[in-house]
Amino acid sequence: MQVVVYSKVLKPSDVPHVQKLFDTLCEEGINTYVYGPYLDDIKKSIRFKGSVGVFEGYLDFKVKQLDYFLTLGGDGTILDATTHVRDSGVPILGINLGRLGFLASIEKTRIPDAIRKLRRGMFTIEERNMIYLESNLPLFGNLRFALNDCTLLKRDTSSMITLHTFINGAYLNSYWADGIIVATPTGSTGYSLSCGGPIVFPNSGNFVLTPVAPHNLNVRPVVISDDSVISFEIEGRAENFLCTLDSRFEPITSAHQLAVRKNDFKIRLVTLQDIGFMDTIRNKLAWGTDSRNH
Repeated sequence: MQVVVYSKVLKPSDVPHVQKLFDTLCEEGINTYVYGPYLDDIKKSIRFKGSVGVFEGYLDFKVKQLDYFLTLGGDGTILDATTHVRDSGVPILGINLGRLGFLASIEKTRIPDAIRKLRRGMFTIEERNMIYLESNLPLFGNLRFALNDCTLLKRDTSSMITLHTFINGAYLNSYWADGIIVATPTGSTGYSLSCGGPIVFPNSGNFVLTPVAPHNLNVRPVVISDDSVISFEIEGRAENFLCTLDSRFEPITSAHQLAVRKNDFKIRLVTLQDIGFMDTIRNKLAWGTDSRNH
């Protein structure tokens, strides 16, 4: 078995947990590659019991037989990881070193147990649909996909923007708002949720269209089939607006004609047998917890 360990930064408080990860990988006889910039960051703090290789990026999937992609951090780290994994089909296992993790569901205290279960095949694979952004002008290079969401937002002024929105070419609405979010089911527990959007189960086959601070209070989030194509035309007092795909962003103008559809490939996530989506949302959102006497 060969795995990649991916992260962005090593915090001092995480050193014992990261050390435990590499110790367990070695004990289990798992060949390990480490993302190059992260390896440079951890060399002085982590002791490697065996040799580790260097993972440079997406092209390595074509020359190395990699089985799993382990991320250390929060959900944002997994979103970054998708830009490396892309269409390789390699499953991602998220280890949560951050705060609120809906995707990175493995708590750091469970690292040895998670690696042993991975080695023994005690897990399931979930496939998550993604978003693809089409534009009449160049945007985001060859990384036009997102696991969580695509957003269109105001940028250079406090004034609202107008987003003329169409579904499969049919006019839906003109949103007067600070912006709009197109979220996958995976992204429904992210920015969309904080703007009043619903929680959508991962395999539901939907997009969630959520306005950000709409001017008309009767404008509510909409759930539609992910076989739909959602297109936008943007107007506003400013010349520039903001378009995001997960944590990546680029400026746009009213000259951009944008459309969002389902991506051609999916991202695969490793889920341990005793941790499911309902367990995650119940624990992360403290459902069923009475805190009145605490």
